[in-house]
Amino acid sequence: MGAAMRRIHVGNALSAFGLGFTVPYLYVYVAQVRGLGSVTAGLVLAVFAVAALIVLPFAGRAIVRRGPLPVLLVALVTAAVGALSLGLSASAATVLLSAAALGAGQAVMQPALATMIVDCSTTETRSRAFAMQFFLQNLGLGVGGLIGGHLVDTTSASSFTVLFAIEAAMFLLLVAVMATVRTPRAPHVAGVPGQGAGNSWKQLLGNRAMVQLCVLGFVLFFACYGQFESGLSAYGVEAAGISTSALGTALAANTLMIVIAQFAVLKFVERRKRSRVIASVGLIWAVAWAVAGYAGLGHGSQTMATAAFISTYALFGLGEALLSPTLAPLVADLAPTGLAGQYNSAFALVKQLALAIGPAVGGPLGASLHAPYIMLFTLFSLVITVLAVRLGRQLTAVQNQPSLARSRVVTQGGAPADAVAAAEA
Repeated sequence: MGAAMRRIHVGNALSAFGLGFTVPYLYVYVAQVRGLGSVTAGLVLAVFAVAALIVLPFAGRAIVRRGPLPVLLVALVTAAVGALSLGLSASAATVLLSAAALGAGQAVMQPALATMIVDCSTTETRSRAFAMQFFLQNLGLGVGGLIGGHLVDTTSASSFTVLFAIEAAMFLLLVAVMATVRTPRAPHVAGVPGQGAGNSWKQLLGNRAMVQLCVLGFVLFFACYGQFESGLSAYGVEAAGISTSALGTALAANTLMIVIAQFAVLKFVERRKRSRVIASVGLIWAVAWAVAGYAGLGHGSQTMATAAFISTYALFGLGEALLSPTLAPLVADLAPTGLAGQYNSAFALVKQLALAIGPAVGGPLGASLHAPYIMLFTLFSLVITVLAVRLGRQLTAVQNQPSLARSRVVTQGGAPADAVAAAEA
């Protein structure tokens, strides 16, 4: 791992640590500590999603034209200003404006950092680089949330001000760290910077494999991440009688599974077709939803229901560990030379859209229509498997399984060698 990649990974960990400090406590801070009510608190959470949806289409274009590092630095400063002002805000208007700045900055960080990882890695090392990124993000979020929970005091607004000030300091520290990164300059694509934004999006939408991957990504994020803190938690409380402490244990089990399994599954992923790995995630998550169904709809004891619910989150974590070295590298491999930023931003936009719609759909279903909720999302998990198999037919041999590029069997004549040559051209 080179010096640039080490700094990028430090940046990922610091940004996740800062977000873990505050995000779990936003609702309580706005609704109770500042006394602005549940409606304003709900709007703050919605503003995060809306801000991301607004800025991400422009972020990809900026990354292509200016490079990922300048865009990242602007995003970090914006997020720092948003975090600090959020800790000082006492009115609904200033809270919403601050949340918009924090949400926009946070959203742009993701594709910028992902593009820097692409620029500093090769096809052979990319899966490990993104696996490390996901590992550090989850570790940072978990540690940040744990420490933040011990610092806050719901009777003292000043404790939250300190919390948001620490988050802002994390982003500014990250500015200092990332400003020293020297990434390989992405190849310049003649004519691209001068084209209209519509043309670059038209080019992306003309890539059938990328479009299918975006559809698949939407279903993945909608059926998993979009349910964690909304539909699935509501289902657990209402249908399975899960306590808040058990819900926290379930979230911890998810993070623990990722931390333990991430590098254990990496060699397995590297030697398999990406489409088949994603397809297997759909099957694992279908089992997870079935276990959740037992927790809330079965007739076992409360202890069995709690254990089943915690196991559901752990199974989701196993699927996430399989996806992290698969999805992001595949986006990078599908992007034409010099356009990784555009493709990363498009995929991040799909993710944000799924995270915005997922809670709106899953929350009411999970809270009231328990059996239909489980059946619907079990079906979505099986759809993931079907979409992954279909995606595999659109990929070249090396895009689907990068290890083939190093295989002597593949590179000896025939159609696979042509695919290798095309991928390396």
